[in-house]
Amino acid sequence: MRRSVRVTAIAAACAIAGGALYGTGVATAGDNGKVTEAKHSSEPYNIGKLVTEIDTYYGTTKDANGVYQASPDSAYAKDTASVLDEAKKDIKPLAAKGLKKGEKPAIILDVDDTLLLSLDYEKKTNYTYNSTTWAAYVDQADRPAVPGMTGLVDYANSKGVEVFLLSGLAEAQRGSAVKNLTADGYDLNLATDHVFLKNKAAPPAYLSNCATATSWTCTTVQYKAGTRAYVESLGYDIIGNFGDQYSDLEGGYADETYKIPNPTYFVS
Repeated sequence: MRRSVRVTAIAAACAIAGGALYGTGVATAGDNGKVTEAKHSSEPYNIGKLVTEIDTYYGTTKDANGVYQASPDSAYAKDTASVLDEAKKDIKPLAAKGLKKGEKPAIILDVDDTLLLSLDYEKKTNYTYNSTTWAAYVDQADRPAVPGMTGLVDYANSKGVEVFLLSGLAEAQRGSAVKNLTADGYDLNLATDHVFLKNKAAPPAYLSNCATATSWTCTTVQYKAGTRAYVESLGYDIIGNFGDQYSDLEGGYADETYKIPNPTYFVS
């Protein structure tokens, strides 16, 4: 199946304007008392300035409960809306195409930062992932919905498109994820046959090329592409695959792919 990636420009988070570098290197004192600096032509972009740009991109503000939220008027919200607007234009004709071939149309949605926004966690941990703090955060089940995504789900439902979720969350986090999605108003089938999570203790047979009960070597792409292949083997045509990471989208088994903006972390 063909695969095209719809990439939203995130200039506020990624660009180094004009190739400018902030600072020139490590300062050392010479014998004559002058300060010399080692020159680094490939010095990374200044992280302090990058964090400021990310805040501007999201329009980051704290709500009354002390939770960091993205502004509905932010560049992030507008970029996300542009991706979803294009997806909605595609869904109806793609769904009709699948039906003509006798296949049931479906879309696949990632969860973290595709359906549930994790900006509050990123801000409060200074953009540093830790498995323990992340698990505790997920268990709170209070992440806000990514702007526009409840509307996308409603639109897909209205066109007779089956909606599946495919996440890197662990099987042990299923209850928290379902609770959070329900609280945010997502009209979804949240049964186990529609919400696929990582089950390293008892991986499904369709991932046998990279996972067994005693060994999990699946990359993100292998796990997600393998699961999409399984969904299509059930008679579905995945007309759209949505994720905030390129690894959510690679590996095929989707007619179209849609990249949701996320400048806060990268999953290979």
